Amino acid sequence: MKSFTLATTALFIGATFMALTSPPGRMKPMKLVKVWETDTTLRTPESVLYDGNNTLYVANIDGKSDSLDGSGFISKVSLDGKIENLHWTSGLNAPKGMGLYKDKLYVTDVYRLVCINTANGQAEKTWDAVGKNAFLNDVTVAKDGTVYVSDSRFDKIYRLQDGKWEVWMEGEQLNKPNGVLAVGKDKLMIGSTKIGALQSVDVTTKTITKIADGMANTDGIVPEGKSNYFVSDWNGQVFHVSADGTKQQLLDTREQKINAADIDYVAKKKLVIVPTFFKNKLVAYQFE
Repeated sequence: MKSFTLATTALFIGATFMALTSPPGRMKPMKLVKVWETDTTLRTPESVLYDGNNTLYVANIDGKSDSLDGSGFISKVSLDGKIENLHWTSGLNAPKGMGLYKDKLYVTDVYRLVCINTANGQAEKTWDAVGKNAFLNDVTVAKDGTVYVSDSRFDKIYRLQDGKWEVWMEGEQLNKPNGVLAVGKDKLMIGSTKIGALQSVDVTTKTITKIADGMANTDGIVPEGKSNYFVSDWNGQVFHVSADGTKQQLLDTREQKINAADIDYVAKKKLVIVPTFFKNKLVAYQFE
C-alpha cells in the first residue's frame, strides 16, 4: 500500500509539473490548411490587403525592390483566388505595403507614399521621404485615419496625421522596422527585421516593448482576435503570437523556397492570405 501511494504521489507531482511548465501554445494546437492559390500572372507580389468587402488588393513589385522603373502595379483579386483586374493601377515604383482608409488606398513607392482613390484607381497625392535612398516599406492606418509608414533602411517611422507628414520616430531601437500595425489609437506594432521580433510601441510615450522574437525577417503583421497576431517571416514562415508572447509556427515553406511576404487575414472566413513574392501567386490558408 505504501509503495502504491508513493508511486501515485510521484505521478501526480510529475503531471502537475508538466502542466505548469508546458508552453501555453501546446494547449491549443493551431494549423493552416491550404484552400486555394491564384495563377502565376502576378509579378513579385509583396503585400496583400483585404478591403473588408470582397476584394484583395495586391501590390506587385515587378522588378527590383528599390527600382524607380514605373513597372509596379496593384491588382484586384477575389476572395476565392480569381484575379479580377491584374493592372488595376499601374505606373508605380516597386509598391509594397498598403493601408486603407475610407476610399483612399495608401501605398509605399520606394521613396514616397502614394494616395490612390479606390473609386477610379488614380493617384491623388504623394509625400516624399526625408533624404536620399529611403526605403519605405509597410503602411498601416489607425482608426482615426492616422497613417504610419516604416522605412526599413534608415530606422524610421513616418506619420501622416491631419495632413502633416513627418518623421514620427527614428533610431537604432527600431531595429530595421518592416511590418507595422496600428492597434487602436494608442499602440503600434512593429516587426523589427534586424532582431526578428514583434514589438509594441506606445504611441504617447514611444516606449518599445518586445512581445516575441525568433522570427527572422519579420514582414507582415495582422490581428487575430484580441491582442493575438499573425506574423510572417519573408523567408517563408508564418507564426501565431498570443497576447502573452507565446509563439507558434503555423507555416514553413522555406525548403520549397516559397516566400511569405506581407500577409493579411480575412477574419470572417478565417483565411490567412500569403503573397509568395518570387513564386508570383497568392496562397490562401484556412486557420484552424
